Amino acid sequence: MCGIVGYIGSKNSADVVLHGLKKLEYRGYDSAGIAVVNELGELDIRHAVGKIIFLEDNLRDIPLRGFVGIGHTRWATHGEPCLKNAHPQVDCTFSIAVVHNGIIENYLELKDKLISKGHVFKSDTDTEVIAHLIEDYQKTNNDTFSSFLKALNDLRGVFAIALVNAKEPNKIFAARQFAPLILGRGQGENFLASDIPAILKYTKEVYIMNDGEVAVLSKDDISVFDMTGNKIKPNFFNVNWNEEDAEKGGFDHFMLKEISEQPLVVQETIGQRVFFENEFEPYKNELPKDVVRSISRICFVACGTSYHAALIGKFLMEYLADMPCEVDYSSEFRYRNAAVNNNVLTIAISQSGETADTLAAMREAKKRGSYVLAITNRLGSTANREADFSILTRAGLEIGVAATKTFTSQLVSLYILALYIGTCKKSISKSVVEETLEYLLDVPKQLKEYFPKYLSDIEKSAKIYSGYKNMIFMGRGINYPVALEGALKLKEISYIHAEGYPAGEMKHGPIALLDPTTPVLAIATKSSITYEKVLSNIEEAKSRRSRVVALISEGDKEAINLVNDVLYVPDVPEIVSPIYNVVPLQLFAYYAAVWLSRDPDKPRNLAKSVTVE
Repeated sequence: MCGIVGYIGSKNSADVVLHGLKKLEYRGYDSAGIAVVNELGELDIRHAVGKIIFLEDNLRDIPLRGFVGIGHTRWATHGEPCLKNAHPQVDCTFSIAVVHNGIIENYLELKDKLISKGHVFKSDTDTEVIAHLIEDYQKTNNDTFSSFLKALNDLRGVFAIALVNAKEPNKIFAARQFAPLILGRGQGENFLASDIPAILKYTKEVYIMNDGEVAVLSKDDISVFDMTGNKIKPNFFNVNWNEEDAEKGGFDHFMLKEISEQPLVVQETIGQRVFFENEFEPYKNELPKDVVRSISRICFVACGTSYHAALIGKFLMEYLADMPCEVDYSSEFRYRNAAVNNNVLTIAISQSGETADTLAAMREAKKRGSYVLAITNRLGSTANREADFSILTRAGLEIGVAATKTFTSQLVSLYILALYIGTCKKSISKSVVEETLEYLLDVPKQLKEYFPKYLSDIEKSAKIYSGYKNMIFMGRGINYPVALEGALKLKEISYIHAEGYPAGEMKHGPIALLDPTTPVLAIATKSSITYEKVLSNIEEAKSRRSRVVALISEGDKEAINLVNDVLYVPDVPEIVSPIYNVVPLQLFAYYAAVWLSRDPDKPRNLAKSVTVE
């Protein structure tokens, strides 16, 4: 989740941009850079790999001077983290500098076309294509704006873009399509950024760009257009936040902000990986096909929320890839005689990549000859470095201790991985791959629409159930792990004792707990093949006088008559339902904690990364 900052005015732009980049560090990054148009009317650029402090040291040694500048913190998607791949990226004439957040899905096609015209590329990024495209269009369109519009209409994918052109030194150009970008208005100076904290020191007058909008900033004016060049009147508003509030994006807590970021997280994790013409091979660089073909079994190792993602991963591998799987708690794996060898792929899941038990399990698996694949959110983490193979999720920095968006990004990665393994093993048809990918591509839009629709209903239900001391969560099939995750979230941040069970196991012991003091949350979405069985489980709970809140599909007229309260979710195919169903459970836990005056961002006794056994 990269960060973009831009400034034009009378201050030294590098200082303003550097301050803004520091305020966006929470988004996560592996390199940084700043470009200014200097007093000579030339581009001047500094890059650094690693922390912003290295860029700051660079600027201290060789300062940048100029009143127009853009900067970027990069989280690598195309090309490894190194100086040549850091943003800003430039064109052949070293006049146009571009920073970009997102993924250009058709960059290879555009790059080949530009190379055939004589353009020389110096990086492995998709971003560099944008600079060369504008340069190419400027050969027939003298002004940057019309060339930028033409270039934008060639791009396919997710992007927030800012650029400067030394040939038009008094402007910054920007565009947004599915990635956040905001504009800030000042007196004799103007700003742009990926998020409000970057500019709050200088202005509180903000406009949030919409998808498909283009902006041109000068020091005295901000103009906004659609992508055909028609002018739009931007509605600026005043932000009444302090800097800490702004980092939360106006939300009361980081946890709520991170839950709301999940549509974008899903989109970023999917990226361009799901688009293919012949063979579906999204992870061929991360996990070579010959390795996939050599394995006969998968063993997942993980802890906490990542363990629940692994349980869903087991369902996906068995259903989509016809691959035998087992799932182990990392803390238990190393203390048993695990039957893993060179025919087994051990998949270690850890959001931080530093979980001590998971690292120990990885090392034990490697000792026994197993291949190890790490799925983690942190580039350069120990898991990322020590694993034979690694897949990076694209959740960005998660500040709330309770995992929310990192769990969702793990799930999306597992869906894509299962389809990839099934394709390599020839155990899945192309039509099933395409159908499942269509379901995944629909997730960001549906989740984005979900929040304003049902947020207040979830808050009301959470208020009711926050008054209980104990709670049972139950689900079946692929949603049984979602019940476990919902119970974990509730106990983590509200301190209500909650346990999750497979609904079919209730009669084998847990039903003894049910009475008017112990309510039940049942996952009863209609697409499930066990839907009717879950309804029977609900009736069993009701007959013990337990209050029941059910997670049900929109439009379900049957389940609603059996329960006390409902939480609606979109009516989607069962295979992708965990991505949808976990969101209201995260919100339910969040609001229960808030009603009980707990701090959901910093629950007692818990740490974000468990680095001790």
